[in-house]
Amino acid sequence: MNTIIRAEAYLVDVAVETVRTDALQTFVKQETLFVEVTAADGGTGVGYSYTIGTGGTAVLALLRDVLLPRLVGLDGSRVEHVWRELYNVTRATAVGAITSLALAAVDTALWDLRARAAGLPLWVLAGGAKDRIPLYDTEGGWLHLPVEDLVTATKASRDAGWRGAKLKVGKPSAAEDVERLTAVRQAVGDRFDIMVDANQSFTTAEAIRRARLFEPLDLAWFEEPLPADDVAGHEILARSTSLPVAVGESMYSIGQFAEYLRRQAAAIVQVDVARIGGITPWLKVAHAAEASNVTVCPHFLMELHVSLCAAVPNSSYLEHIPQLRAITRTEIAVVDGQALAPMAPGLGIDWDPDAIDDRRVA
Repeated sequence: MNTIIRAEAYLVDVAVETVRTDALQTFVKQETLFVEVTAADGGTGVGYSYTIGTGGTAVLALLRDVLLPRLVGLDGSRVEHVWRELYNVTRATAVGAITSLALAAVDTALWDLRARAAGLPLWVLAGGAKDRIPLYDTEGGWLHLPVEDLVTATKASRDAGWRGAKLKVGKPSAAEDVERLTAVRQAVGDRFDIMVDANQSFTTAEAIRRARLFEPLDLAWFEEPLPADDVAGHEILARSTSLPVAVGESMYSIGQFAEYLRRQAAAIVQVDVARIGGITPWLKVAHAAEASNVTVCPHFLMELHVSLCAAVPNSSYLEHIPQLRAITRTEIAVVDGQALAPMAPGLGIDWDPDAIDDRRVA
């Protein structure tokens, strides 16, 4: 038994490092939810989840009012049991973003506790399939950037040894999207992966149209072309294009992923550890994708996803968007365009407690 005797939650605001825009919104700050747990044997764990600017106090209220009081007294080493116990008391708000984000903050703290107690890095405890994962860059591909900046940033990623870069699409004119992508493709050549992300901005008909226009550019994937709850539209699109369809960052339950996999509506799964509810359900989605011969390329949270990508065999890319540098003392290690799995016991994130305290808002 490793009984939880104390659990605390708090909210920290982390400013973005650069302007980030897509077809629907601007990312202005990261509301970061932290959970710290202490076990009877003195062991500790730190977990977190996030929003991109709204809803953080609602998640914090659910943690403080409902989840953490239920967590105290449970065996922190039994992550499946704890996750299900806490999920069962949130039936009135599940499935949904607020509940999943709150569960993720708790679940990641418990995995940190377990891994520290075992003296193992998370990626080894969770499977240990590989010790590194190729990176692709998103930070140079935002929708507001002029084509010259897209070309410069993507060439820099290529020259640094990275395997790919992602560009946002969803300009009012399809021709403008194609013009921007063509300029980048011509600049980086055919051996560099280019991904595109529409951030759920198209109808099925428009997604089919743009996919047809994008196909000559040999894109690595077409991400979130439609609203995430439109499984039928994704299924139609997947059958109509040679471009791999990628989904997952806006999905909040294992069942949603299961339906996409069953209907072959996605070729790449981008499950986000915070939005799915933690490491426990993240691993289930990744293994379900493996059983369906589908690749996992998680969304955002590179500091945590580097370990989860290393844990499973069917991961192929880690998204590079630096966001925690203001509240961590070290960054992920990168060699030859690949992120190395951290070797320290636990989640492998080197938090800076003083910087975190300076940014507490609740």
